Amino acid sequence: MMDVEKTSLIPTWQQELQSAFIDIDQLLTYLQLKNSDLTLHRTASKGFPLLVTRSYADRIKKSDWNDPLLLQVLPQPDELQQHPSYLNDPVGDAQASVLPGLIHKYHGRALIITTGACAIHCRYCFRREFPYSDNSANRSQLNSINHYLSQHKEVTEVILSGGDPLTLSDSRFRHLIESLSKNHQIERIRIHSRLPIVLPSRITKGLLNTLNASSKKIILVIHANHANELTNEVADVLFALKQIEVTLLNQTVLLKGINDNANTLIQLSLRLFECHTLPYYLHTLDKVSGAMHFDSGITNTYKIYQQVQTQLPGYLVPKLVSEDAGQPFKTILPTND
Repeated sequence: MMDVEKTSLIPTWQQELQSAFIDIDQLLTYLQLKNSDLTLHRTASKGFPLLVTRSYADRIKKSDWNDPLLLQVLPQPDELQQHPSYLNDPVGDAQASVLPGLIHKYHGRALIITTGACAIHCRYCFRREFPYSDNSANRSQLNSINHYLSQHKEVTEVILSGGDPLTLSDSRFRHLIESLSKNHQIERIRIHSRLPIVLPSRITKGLLNTLNASSKKIILVIHANHANELTNEVADVLFALKQIEVTLLNQTVLLKGINDNANTLIQLSLRLFECHTLPYYLHTLDKVSGAMHFDSGITNTYKIYQQVQTQLPGYLVPKLVSEDAGQPFKTILPTND
């Protein structure tokens, strides 16, 4: 009886998500940070609200305004700056949208916008202005999506993105995976998710069973920018995914003041490998409106990347890439300049 009572006191991942920080003052109080004037921070959060899970907040160093995890999620006055090169749709999602919720940008792959929901609002998000209400796939649209795929036999991989696909309920996520698994031309299902990092409790037995039951090869691309994000709890859920033969990859965004130095990126790659995950991409910043202050600059980027290359084995060096609207593939940046 005692074990049952203890178990009932453990919040579900949905309850954890519902208790996430959405108020700047509450987050700063929790982190023992004081600021007499947060007016511009609040203004910055009006268009793109604060959202931080408590699990993630617990990894932020108390009383440190410059903590690299805090800087990824705290609305800043710098977001109010405007620049003509920073756009609402920097990667060309709109022009590559072929159906509501379906983006077909690259040969052989198609991307489904599964939901607009996330468990955390990263301030540099390239879809912070994306019109999710008109461009997210729901159950009724899956038939149309599968019909489109059947007319494009070259598509053998489907990417689940968002928002974050793992914020879907177990039943909705299972229905989506089962529907795609019935499509014979699809060989791989790739899931892009930050939840294993920011809400590791989401990786439940039910979710693992759904992934394990699919006849398709499952690839999970997580998103970590700093080694401090990769706690032992995160490592445990990544190991659970590895045990059911999910391929684990990571993509990182190079962010000024957060991870734009070689040692930070090296420690991240080493920690990822400890967590059974291979570094996949190191993205230069997508030039989305409100994120200009995160841009490390291309000259500095090349310098940092070359330092990383000299100190890590090749399999731990992510590809340095940018995503440019209208291009048929990600641009792999030259590193010998």
